[in-house]
Amino acid sequence: MLLSREFIGYLAREIVKRLAPKVFEANNPPTAIATVAKVIEEDLLTEDRLNDEVREILSQYSDYMRQEGISYQEMFRKIKNTLIGQRKVIRAAGRDTGDPMKLSRDKINDLSHKLVTTMRKGRSFRLKMDPNDVRLEIVREITDLLMAEEKVDRAARAKIRSQKREIPEGSEEWDLLHRRYYAEELKKLGIDLAP
Repeated sequence: MLLSREFIGYLAREIVKRLAPKVFEANNPPTAIATVAKVIEEDLLTEDRLNDEVREILSQYSDYMRQEGISYQEMFRKIKNTLIGQRKVIRAAGRDTGDPMKLSRDKINDLSHKLVTTMRKGRSFRLKMDPNDVRLEIVREITDLLMAEEKVDRAARAKIRSQKREIPEGSEEWDLLHRRYYAEELKKLGIDLAP
């Protein structure tokens, strides 16, 4: 998943904290936070499931691809793009579409629509503004939070690159260092991922 579950929890807490009670009322804040987190997580898991499906398809053709010299990455991208088009899934990764953040602008807009729909249907929320205005506020807050997260991620990556020896991205050591530096950078900004 593009965002960790901890960061999704933080995002949900911040959305409820920043927008209630001005934009909407949350009669039970813990339930409201859990609802927002669930909508975001389930939506992001859609693309993860799609990636798993593409890997499964490619595993059936691995011998053929090896014999013909076909690039796994190229085929992965082609099959995924085909499935995204067929299923009308909005691509989550912002970097794939040129956005500087982890989530694309299209995905943020899609999430805002889903969140407002959930808020209108649920009993945990009462909108105090026009639904589109609520949606725009959600987009603004998610974008703001993701911009801060992007700075943290860049700083953590820079710390890893500044090591005396090169640490390959994707290695276990790189992942451990990234988690540690990422948490340190978040704390510098006053962001605590713990609930």
